[in-house]
Amino acid sequence: MLVDLKLKDFTERLGSGTPTPGGGSASALAGSLAASLGAMVCDLTLGKPKYEAVRADLERAREALEGLRKDLLALVDRDAEAYDQVAAAMKLPKGTPEEKGKRQEALGRANLFATEIPLKTAESSLAVLTQVKGVAEKGNTSALSDVGVAAHLAHAGLVGAALNVRINLPGIPDRERAERIVERTSGLESEGARLLEDIRGAVSRRMSV
Repeated sequence: MLVDLKLKDFTERLGSGTPTPGGGSASALAGSLAASLGAMVCDLTLGKPKYEAVRADLERAREALEGLRKDLLALVDRDAEAYDQVAAAMKLPKGTPEEKGKRQEALGRANLFATEIPLKTAESSLAVLTQVKGVAEKGNTSALSDVGVAAHLAHAGLVGAALNVRINLPGIPDRERAERIVERTSGLESEGARLLEDIRGAVSRRMSV
């Protein structure tokens, strides 16, 4: 599994001439790193008397971010699996009309899966941004730079995942479903951009105090 590789080995695999891991896995990893940083800031805040009034909020954020970290880490491997399914479908025989039909069906299923996985990555990265916004507003001011990094990583995960959604859309035979995915993806991108700016604003305001 990709997530079991050492960091050095993963980056070498990412930089090699093989298609996996690729941008989808990197996007999921970015989202997972963002969740980790957000959870870290929660831990650096919890237990400090100065932040006792927001303890319950940050405990909830910490729990949510830890779950999202695990979800996004799993998606690192799931994205590679999705690509492998498309590649396998591409290799199916197409010498007869029956074979062509079966191959086309397999490609449709594989491309749908290869769209749904990065869509989940985008959704989870947006959820990280939502939690990080609260951390930016209430967390330890000494770790505001970490909150900012978490926000940008989560946004990169979302945007990168959205690109992977869009590149696989033409392979989905159900065009109505594809249009719904486009609408959902566009909504995630818009909300992610708004949250990023909100977090940047909160970080900037609290840093200048």
